[in-house]
Amino acid sequence: MTIPPGAERRRTPARRRELRRSDDQPSPEAARRIAEGAVVLTGCVGRLGRRVVRALHRERRVIGLDRRPFPDRPKDLEHHEIDLRRKKARDLFRGPDIGALVHLGVMHDPTRSAEEHHTWNVVGFQKLLDYVGEFDIPKVVLLSSANVYGPRPDNPQFLSEEAPLLGAGAFSEMRDLVSLDMLAQSFFWKHPGTETVILRPAHILGTVRNAPSNYLRLQVAPRLLGFDPMVQAVHQDDVVQAILRALQPGVSGVFNVAGPPPVALSEALRLLGRPTLPVPHTLAKATLDRLWRLGMTSFPAPELDFVRYVCMVDDSRAREVLGYRPRHDLEQTLAAVDEERWP
Repeated sequence: MTIPPGAERRRTPARRRELRRSDDQPSPEAARRIAEGAVVLTGCVGRLGRRVVRALHRERRVIGLDRRPFPDRPKDLEHHEIDLRRKKARDLFRGPDIGALVHLGVMHDPTRSAEEHHTWNVVGFQKLLDYVGEFDIPKVVLLSSANVYGPRPDNPQFLSEEAPLLGAGAFSEMRDLVSLDMLAQSFFWKHPGTETVILRPAHILGTVRNAPSNYLRLQVAPRLLGFDPMVQAVHQDDVVQAILRALQPGVSGVFNVAGPPPVALSEALRLLGRPTLPVPHTLAKATLDRLWRLGMTSFPAPELDFVRYVCMVDDSRAREVLGYRPRHDLEQTLAAVDEERWP
């Protein structure tokens, strides 16, 4: 297709996606590899990664890449205890029948330095993308987050995939997540022979160790005085379903992933039976700042904005293109945070 000079700049993101899909359909061999080939899965030892392994390993070969041990792994899972930043990880992509990379191995560890977060999350992911390009892997799936849009007082009720990524706040984890998302978007345009999928789920609830689930597990939940935002969550198993659907041949692009209809934060806490403690924002921020510096909390103060402002997404594209539908209602999604407890 001949593109007049300057035409690409005039096209909307939706039009560019449409052209990208129509011009770059996978070859029959690439489609076969995507549908049947082995999946390299980073972060396979994490709580969400284990659920993806259970869903995939009976259907196709899964190659797990995670530096943590996996003693109770399925017998047919190939698990490699490798730091994804090391050159040894490159060998996992050499096989002639590797169909996809699914990247879940994002570091969310408040005990690690900002520098280590950056080298693991950003530098490490760039190396993985280099291997995908070098060995012509036909599919990449990145699990990003709707948090990349950022909670803001001027957000519309629902954000589309074209909304700007304004979530790079004052802590490294959020900046890294935006960087990962943008790296994947750049790879999408530079490598039309690889189907690149970016999933941006709303707050994932379940046995996962993330800020929303940890917050809802609190026996007494602090509430910011004067704020009661609508919140949007998705069950961990619905996220697994979205990942599996993203692995279909012929699918590429960015997809918001949501769960049941949103609910006010106060109502979510009421449904869980959690008492609340009203706290002024200035006091909560000062307290968290001090605890964060002392390494005594996993909640950086900027995350208070998620219980202050709205950050909800429109998932109509995932429903239309991926055929995604959440299978868990609001009560089931909220109750998932209590399925497993730990000290």
